[in-house]
Amino acid sequence: MQIAIIVVIVGLLLGPAWTCNMNRCYEEGELSKAASRKLTSHYPQPPEPHGVMARDSPSSCPLDLYVHYQHREARSLSPWRFVWKTMKDHYPSTYVEAQCLCSGCIVIKNKGVPEMSHDYNSVPIEQSRVFLKRELCDDGRKYHLKPVSVNVVVGCTCARPRIAS
Repeated sequence: MQIAIIVVIVGLLLGPAWTCNMNRCYEEGELSKAASRKLTSHYPQPPEPHGVMARDSPSSCPLDLYVHYQHREARSLSPWRFVWKTMKDHYPSTYVEAQCLCSGCIVIKNKGVPEMSHDYNSVPIEQSRVFLKRELCDDGRKYHLKPVSVNVVVGCTCARPRIAS
């Protein structure tokens, strides 16, 4: 019982000290380093996918090229490509997001010939990622970094169409 009381007292005394650092204000020149430290220590970021900048990446459903691709995103029955996105006042400010290329799904019929099927829909798969948003402090000159959750599309999959009831 005494240990629990001590823990509560220590928490009440140190709580403000811990939380004040979360909203610490930074000069403009310090923001990038501070964001990098916070992202590394508290919000590790996933690695960017390989082949993001491929110039031969199709922008439409690659049905006719389906059998020639080697990368997973192009071989999927619901293929996607990766595109760069930018969010102003966020760290990281650029990230990669998947973009579905087909409305339906690719099915293999008739001796291995790929066909588009609208019996299924190509739907995005989202993952929640934490970014740090730059917000102005009360003094109007410095900034603090606020963690915000953003849903990022990381791939596409086939799903049955929703049936309205």
